[in-house]
Amino acid sequence: MVSGEIFTAIDIGTAKIKTVIATFTEEKKLRVLGIGIAKSNGIRKGNIIDMDEFKKNIDDSLSEAERMTGEQVSAIYLSLSGTNIEVVTNNGIISVPHGEVSNEDVNRVLDMSQNGVDLMNKVVLKVIPESFTLDQESGVKNPVGMSAKKLEVRSHIFCISSNILSNIKKGIYDVGVDILDIYPNVLSAPEAVLSKRQKELGVVCIDIGASTTDVAVFEEGALIFAAVIPIGGEHVTSDIALGARVSIDTAEKLKIEYGSAGFCKDEKAKDDEIDLAKISKNETTSISRKYLSEIIRARYSEIFYYVNNELKKIGKDGMLPEGAVISGGGAKARDVNELAKEVLRLPSMIGTPEDSDFISGTSIGDPIFAGIIGTLLLSQRYGVSRSGFKFNLSFGGFFASIKNVLKKIMP
Repeated sequence: MVSGEIFTAIDIGTAKIKTVIATFTEEKKLRVLGIGIAKSNGIRKGNIIDMDEFKKNIDDSLSEAERMTGEQVSAIYLSLSGTNIEVVTNNGIISVPHGEVSNEDVNRVLDMSQNGVDLMNKVVLKVIPESFTLDQESGVKNPVGMSAKKLEVRSHIFCISSNILSNIKKGIYDVGVDILDIYPNVLSAPEAVLSKRQKELGVVCIDIGASTTDVAVFEEGALIFAAVIPIGGEHVTSDIALGARVSIDTAEKLKIEYGSAGFCKDEKAKDDEIDLAKISKNETTSISRKYLSEIIRARYSEIFYYVNNELKKIGKDGMLPEGAVISGGGAKARDVNELAKEVLRLPSMIGTPEDSDFISGTSIGDPIFAGIIGTLLLSQRYGVSRSGFKFNLSFGGFFASIKNVLKKIMP
């Protein structure tokens, strides 16, 4: 990475497509130069349903960011979310022929960890090592240069449908930009909102998007679990539309302007009626704040219930000292933090990119930017720049010093 070099990321979500153009200072801090946001009308739950509309949405978002900076973007990093993202945890083991673990050995064992994983019609986006075992010595973070006869790794493999990825790539290429690297949102969002201390002590990042909720658990500085739950903010909107018998657009406004995921503590406010005619000229009825809150709380409770079930799988429910950090558009609902504490039985806070030590001089202190900012931070660590440097934690191997990069992944 060269100081002052321009980096661009595009985050493709179900509700919005976001573009951020940024640079890194000499102190390795991210400075955002331009932002573009467009509605995501051509994609649904990660699947393209209208290619022409998808390309228009990409172009609108990119053009807005370019106008703000005066930059002409030719290559981007891509952040993806949706129900088509799958995370598989698997082990790989190899013999070490020369008795000392080399970069190539680490490369081979990570490739070997994909054996036995059903990759039919899927593409591996990233393979992230959790820890290594040398002979009988487990919990090794960086095995390069250590003596061993056998090398084993526990890794997390992030996959996506090959057809879906091909269509997304085609749409972006047709807009006129190349893709340098691709990061799943479940991996990039935590990078923007979690501190090193939180990752060391034990924390779960819950990124609530429009169609999915991404869950990533860290402990001792390493990713130990990740999952994608197929429920998100648009389900809350649909519930409101059905419960209040209003349009989706009106329901979305109700959610943003009047909604709360908590119990209404103000006794007078409980009986307040919201005049729907003030929101939409097509509406003539009203809805009570209490009823609206009950609808929203029920769906958010379900989301956190499923998150807690994922934590139970690894024995971490109620057992993470740094608790839960909530990001994504769903984190903006009022009182969602208090509900998370109640359901998860953990400390909870809202995570924004400004919480990161890497970011300075930005105006994006909003949880919806977690995924795209995390993608830029990851690109600075192991990505491809215009100068040609590349490091890719995915099938196909390593293109830079594994020894140096593993120090950044794992303390």
